[in-house]
Amino acid sequence: MVHRPLASWALQGVRASLSIVLAGLCMMLLISTAPLYAQPGEGELSHGHDHHGASIGGWEGSTQGVAYSEFNHHFTGMLVLIIGLSELRHALATPFWAWTRFFLPGALLTAGFYLFIWSDHEAWPIGSLSFMQTFFGSDSEIFQHKSYALSSLMVGAIELFRRFGAISHAAWVTPLPLFAVIGGLMLFGHSHGLHPSAAKIALGHTIMGTMSVTAGSCKLLSDWFRSSTHQGSSRWELLWALLILLIGVQLSLYSE
Repeated sequence: MVHRPLASWALQGVRASLSIVLAGLCMMLLISTAPLYAQPGEGELSHGHDHHGASIGGWEGSTQGVAYSEFNHHFTGMLVLIIGLSELRHALATPFWAWTRFFLPGALLTAGFYLFIWSDHEAWPIGSLSFMQTFFGSDSEIFQHKSYALSSLMVGAIELFRRFGAISHAAWVTPLPLFAVIGGLMLFGHSHGLHPSAAKIALGHTIMGTMSVTAGSCKLLSDWFRSSTHQGSSRWELLWALLILLIGVQLSLYSE
């Protein structure tokens, strides 16, 4: 067949991507359980770009910093709402608008690209921190943001391949719910340091993390029942979609 070499190349590429995703997700889980309050040096404090030791007069908690953070959350919330609506259509087995199945990978890729560049104003590639400082520095918040962005890009690519029919093995459904579960676990340890609204933000993260872990678990159950009984699992699919919608609403209403 003329298309076999291309299909084989694509399959190998996606398999490699899946391996990277799983490794990245494991790293995210480890970092989420690590202490998030590494003490910066005096030089870091003087530049005012450390999240976990900066004074209230720095970027964290300032008018500009709050506006920047809120916009990022609201933009991400809009994308999550798009994902939730498309998954709700799928859970309800609505026969029309089947093309909306591509909303999920499209939104994940968009969110991943946006967060990779603009998640933190002081981080690489738009801020004063270098690539090494961004990914291997002491600021766990920045590292989590960038790790989440990379994982979103990879899971989005896998879902795009799945929905185009390029890959069909049951194992390929795992990265999406795993991404939701581990991303939710990360939120339990995601800190804004000495932010004046730290307690409010932590509570929001806890609620969102709980919903994300539950949503991912529902998706895993849905996929398991489908593969074991060869039937639909609309109850778990519906819970998955509704929880994703609730997360999108919470992100859209996020405030500091």
